[in-house]
Amino acid sequence: MARLIYSGLMSVDGYIADRDGNFDWAEPDAEVHSFVNEQMRPAGTHLLGRRMYEVMAAWEHPEDFGELADLPAHIRDFAELWKAADKVVFSRTLQDVTTARTRIERDFSAGAVGRLKAEASRDLAVGGAELAAAAIRAGLVDEFQMFLSPVAVGGGKRFLPDDVRLRLELLGERRFGNGTVFLRYANRTE
Repeated sequence: MARLIYSGLMSVDGYIADRDGNFDWAEPDAEVHSFVNEQMRPAGTHLLGRRMYEVMAAWEHPEDFGELADLPAHIRDFAELWKAADKVVFSRTLQDVTTARTRIERDFSAGAVGRLKAEASRDLAVGGAELAAAAIRAGLVDEFQMFLSPVAVGGGKRFLPDDVRLRLELLGERRFGNGTVFLRYANRTE
């Protein structure tokens, strides 16, 4: 069975975006971005909420960031990983997708996601705090990957929902030169 992994860049006080919806303070440098790519590589399918999908869809055309040949290797690699993965967008409002290998599901179904996990030959990644919260509440998230940026933002969109209790087991950690700390946890259900 494939694992469902929730990964994200966040402030040390637990937010993925500040009160204004900004997350530029968490932009990874080349070292962190290359490591993010390695963590993302095993994922064959990304489960995304609408807002996260709209942010991530830019990776379909990295040439929009500048001349492709001039882009750093870690940026080109991330775009290739994104394009190679299947994507499922959970949204009641999104009418069309702008990326390849993408389909829309109107409602989150724990049973359907559980079947995806059971049938997948590669891991699944969940992105977007609200969708991840639904998957966490349903007991579907197997692993949490947290990239803690050395900044506190004081409020905004939380990485973890407030209304859940989790028992986590530390699987790994890594420190980066820019002060970011990576923490990898298994979800140990009781």
